Parts: sequence; structure tokens; C-alpha cells
Amino acid sequence: MSPQKFTPEFKHEVANLVIEQNYTISQASTVMGVSKSALRHWVKQLLSEKKGNTPLTSKAITAEQQRIEELKARLRQVEREKEILKKASALLMLDSYNRLV
Repeated sequence: MSPQKFTPEFKHEVANLVIEQNYTISQASTVMGVSKSALRHWVKQLLSEKKGNTPLTSKAITAEQQRIEELKARLRQVEREKEILKKASALLMLDSYNRLV
């Protein structure tokens, strides 16, 4: 049996029960049907993200951190494209030089 997958929005909602609405871990895990250990992890992650820390191993659960992850991925893509263009430009310049010589 594969582990259950939860959306970042769901994790955020459930963790907020503990953080914002003062549910205990036990109460929230029972009501929402998730394990206590998973919920502890989500609460810890949400508190960390609210402080501005980017999660190292999990997908972000706050909208702000999700956007940061998207922007970082886009930046990596742009950097790769930039390197390709630099290499292509160098090859074109070399080809032009070789035609002149």
C-alpha cells in the first residue's frame, strides 16, 4: 500500500487547526484523518515557513513559499537557457571567424 498523498493546501489547512484554532495534535489528526506524526511535521513546517524559512525536503505549504519555489525553478531554467545561448553565440562567432580566415 502506497503512502497517502496530501496537497500542500490540505496540509496548510490541517496545520492551521493546531496553530490558529488551538486544536491539539491528537484532536486535529483524528478529525482530519491523518497521522499524528505527519501532522506534527506539517505544523513544524508551517511555523518554519511563516518565519520565512524554505523547506529543504518537503514541498512548501504556504502560498508565499510555494511562489518562492516556483520562482527559484524559473530562475534555474533561465540560467540554463542563458548558458545555452552563450555556447551557441560562441559557436556562431567561431564559425564566422573561420569563414573569414
